[in-house]
Amino acid sequence: MTGPVSIAACIAELARRDPDRLAVVDEQGTLTRRELDRTTNALARAYAQLGVVPGRMVTIALPNGRAFAQACVATWKLGATPQPVSARLPAAELAAVIELADPVLVVGAEVTGRRCVDADIDLPDDDSPLPDAVSPEWKAPTSGGSTGRPKLIVATVPGVFDPDEPAVPYLRCDDVQLVAGPLFHNGPFLYCFRGLFCGHTVVLLRRFDAERALAAVQEHRVGFAMVVPTMMQRIWRLPGREQYDVSSLRTVLHLGAPCPGWLKQAWLDWLGPERVLELYAGTEGNGITLISGDEWLEHPGSVGRPALGSAVRVLRPDGSDCAPGEVGEVFLMPADGPGTTYRYVGATARSVDGWETLGDLGHLDAAGYLYLADRSADLILSGGSNVYPAEVEAALDSHPSVRSSCVIGLPDDDLGERVHALVDATEPVTATELLDHVASRLVRYKVPRTVELVDGVLRDDAGKVRRSALRAERLSATDDAGPPLQR
Repeated sequence: MTGPVSIAACIAELARRDPDRLAVVDEQGTLTRRELDRTTNALARAYAQLGVVPGRMVTIALPNGRAFAQACVATWKLGATPQPVSARLPAAELAAVIELADPVLVVGAEVTGRRCVDADIDLPDDDSPLPDAVSPEWKAPTSGGSTGRPKLIVATVPGVFDPDEPAVPYLRCDDVQLVAGPLFHNGPFLYCFRGLFCGHTVVLLRRFDAERALAAVQEHRVGFAMVVPTMMQRIWRLPGREQYDVSSLRTVLHLGAPCPGWLKQAWLDWLGPERVLELYAGTEGNGITLISGDEWLEHPGSVGRPALGSAVRVLRPDGSDCAPGEVGEVFLMPADGPGTTYRYVGATARSVDGWETLGDLGHLDAAGYLYLADRSADLILSGGSNVYPAEVEAALDSHPSVRSSCVIGLPDDDLGERVHALVDATEPVTATELLDHVASRLVRYKVPRTVELVDGVLRDDAGKVRRSALRAERLSATDDAGPPLQR
């Protein structure tokens, strides 16, 4: 078999070649390639009896595990589109997503007025191959963005892949992949299934845990792992990290959020720069930059240069191009031109002459390497100076007692906005210690004016944080008795 074929044909061909090779591993069991193919044939027939047809969406609200993979593959075998959501999504937010997606079936959740099923439904006896079908749009993940209003980002490319050619050059066929992030996020979803389509054994963690991740790498001889900086920090600070054998890792790909320079350097020193790759892109797939560890050492702080035929521009507010080193808004263009990779449901893209932005600020250097500053919506204007939250968070996170942090701007009569830091610490630490630590790394105007120690994780397993929601909560608290600030 050569060339792109349907996802069903990929799964069947891989099962034919090596039926007993593990395809999916989770914390409760395994599926061989043969088992994945046959069970999803039967599951697809069950979904078809429930009304799933080509071109429609199937909302999948399941945790990471074999059932999630089976639900997606069964959906593709019918020419439909998986629309993944968190299994713990609040009812109101789920209802808003359902309204946008208009799915023919919901798997793993109960939604009034919709046909819904659990993961473990009764299957027909017939697990033979189905008529071949191709999903016209192969995935439809959601994004709440900084506003919290959901939107669908529907991939407008069809569900066809080549089992002999990885969809991206840094994947290898027949590898073992650790999937540590939640599959309802685009990054883990995309790499998990792109790997599965070219023969990967995908090892799924139900929830991220640093020690379980390293144990899985050692046990399954993982060759590829996609992580986000939050995971990198938790792994780096894990006591006894060195006892695990990670020699099988050939590529650790990190994305999803800015990676603090100290943390990136630590991983390069630990694994070697040849094994660490960084990617900048959005779920939209409308542009991508890549940088290897060796390149990063020559261009520290960069997220790389355009790759896979895409292009990047940095523009001023008037639409003109920024000079090298000048911060502006980052705009992207996919290899095949505007509108070739996705469509929004529930939102409208911001574009300039077909170039689209994800809302990030940054600059290009003279060699064409991109450096990110922050998202434009998160920029804090304090006393007439621009403060980028990610830079302050990187300084805070380098403190050994800090598990995660989030920096927001709050109203200030004197400064316009003051820099306010929320900090989740692993052990007792004072605001003074934290501020002194940041002051030793950043210029004075970037040091937070106030610090709030919180008891709870600020970022999810994909490294995401909703600054706008956290800011709104603090503003509401100020209207009452004021937030629990420490100076």
